[in-house]
Amino acid sequence: MKLVPLGDRVVLKQVEAEEKTKSGIILTSQAQEKPQEATVIAVGPGKDDVKMEVKVDDKVIYSKYAGTEVKLDGEEYIVVKQDDILAIVK
Repeated sequence: MKLVPLGDRVVLKQVEAEEKTKSGIILTSQAQEKPQEATVIAVGPGKDDVKMEVKVDDKVIYSKYAGTEVKLDGEEYIVVKQDDILAIVK
């Protein structure tokens, strides 16, 4: 099954949370902060006045409380509006 976003929506796959700090401390699952970085999986066609600025495989930073979480075929995705994407990571 495949997610095909409509309008100015984008499907994201969140990057895995860090399990260790930079100093080597192992974090429990409750202490791990949910990352706001994701990979673009699919991009909608846009709207009449909205040009889509992201493309598939872009790494992006998105708003903390943005989007709708979706579970499909055992994988978790987030569907957000393009406006909720803050930056593309180069």
